[in-house]
Amino acid sequence: TGAISSLQRQMEIQESKLRSIRSEKEMLQKQLREQEVQLQAMSDQFFSLTEEQKQEEMMVMLEEENRSLQQVVMEQESQLAEQNKLISELQETISQLQAEVVTTRLNLLEQKAAQKEIQSQAEALQHKELQTRVALERISTKFERYRNKIIQATFSMEGIQDPLGELTDKEVLEAMQKIFTERTEFQQMLKHKGSR
Repeated sequence: TGAISSLQRQMEIQESKLRSIRSEKEMLQKQLREQEVQLQAMSDQFFSLTEEQKQEEMMVMLEEENRSLQQVVMEQESQLAEQNKLISELQETISQLQAEVVTTRLNLLEQKAAQKEIQSQAEALQHKELQTRVALERISTKFERYRNKIIQATFSMEGIQDPLGELTDKEVLEAMQKIFTERTEFQQMLKHKGSR
């Protein structure tokens, strides 16, 4: 019984780590959207300028910011790939632990001699579980703060209707994508106008 409980706790810890990694992955995706909001703000500033020299300077700034964003996107996509790899590894570990639970049930009578050692391991796992839970709560709080900032920045822009209720991640992403698309079209229009 002690061995089974220990393995189940190990499974819970691994599953907790898996949820934590997925939360970090979503946070990185939200950060990408936050960069897009910043670019949209730059576009709005550019739209309000009337002097030709300032428009040219703002165009240069927009192009530099766009290159910077592309670099950030590449870096964060690399991080997401690493997170996906880690998720796969954790899922494999959880499957292995589930198999060990089944084996432990069959060999329960032979494990009585090792009960004290298993109890010690269980205590260590409980300590690790507590640490993991604390870390997960901290990450969840940070993620929610980022998400609220993104929603506030997105729906405070002119022309964006206020949300009617609780927003899903998909709805936030669609609003961000709309802003990014409009900014890109506006930038292309300005380039075309400048070439003429």
